Amino acid sequence: MDVCCLNRPFDDWTQPRIRLEAEAVLEIAAGCQAKTWQLVSSTALESEIAKTPDLLRRQRVMASLKIAETRIIVTVAMLERAKELVALGFKSFDALHLSCAESANVDIFLTTDDRLLRKASVNQTSLNVTVANSMQWFMEISQVEGENK
Repeated sequence: MDVCCLNRPFDDWTQPRIRLEAEAVLEIAAGCQAKTWQLVSSTALESEIAKTPDLLRRQRVMASLKIAETRIIVTVAMLERAKELVALGFKSFDALHLSCAESANVDIFLTTDDRLLRKASVNQTSLNVTVANSMQWFMEISQVEGENK
């Protein structure tokens, strides 16, 4: 999950989209705690979260990373890959998060950032990771699991 996903549960739930995305993120986090899925963290995530101006929110979001079973430490190769992604039009942190996700061979990189989703869709063939909206992914995976029962 990217930082906007991790932040979503602490956003204003009066907006329907935010509430639905926040609930999906919380369900995904619960699935990670139950070992259904695995959350991957990185020093890039920690670095971006550290820039959060609101201290309480920063602490809460950082605490959510405690359920991560894997922590990626950014390497020179990841930074080089991030530069390639920036050249494709991704923002710096987004490119670094994608680079970390690729290096960890994750199955899915979740975000609530529409701009990132559009950029990933346009550059799908250049990415080595699938990018999806957390709410849409959770709904799809829940439906598949329900059909398999």
